[in-house]
Amino acid sequence: MLQRLSSTWRTYAYWFFWISVVFFTVYPLCNWLTAKRGTTFSLYIESELSIPFIPEFVWAYLSLYLLFIIPPFFLNPARMDVLGKQLVAATIFCGVIFLLLPARLGFERTVPDDPFYRSIFANMFAVDLPHNMVPSLHVTFSSLILLSLYRAQQADLAKITLGAWLVLICASTVLVHQHHLLDVVTGLLVTATFIRFIGKGERHA
Repeated sequence: MLQRLSSTWRTYAYWFFWISVVFFTVYPLCNWLTAKRGTTFSLYIESELSIPFIPEFVWAYLSLYLLFIIPPFFLNPARMDVLGKQLVAATIFCGVIFLLLPARLGFERTVPDDPFYRSIFANMFAVDLPHNMVPSLHVTFSSLILLSLYRAQQADLAKITLGAWLVLICASTVLVHQHHLLDVVTGLLVTATFIRFIGKGERHA
């Protein structure tokens, strides 16, 4: 039992390290490079700009960070290996797309009047520039983790909860005006692609 727990946490630590290295190399670098480019693309339709800004959805948006600490409690090392490979590969792939297709956010970023939400959004906007749009890495990360957890569950209630969580995160990226609809759809397509080609047919213990 202790040996299995040790293996689980070693696997988690290994992939947490490499995902962090890749993400904090690729994402800020792509943001910085795109901010310096003279031409970016508007990959949204004008009607999307009427989608309301709902600051309360920031909790669903930020719940991605909770997802990063959940896998070792529900996934065995074999499943975490597959998930780790998917997350690293998807990050690199999305980074290439960010550079080939530099997009910009169409929404005018709004800092809410409420002092509590004002602080959250001000900090979020300061760190996350309005680039790296298509595909949404936020959606890609969320869906890869949640679908991995989903496949590991037997109980219907757990599966429904995880599915609802994914829907909320996808909706939140648009309702807090961090992404557009195309970003969400392409983020899910990236997830489907890497689920299909990494770990396909592998038996998990």
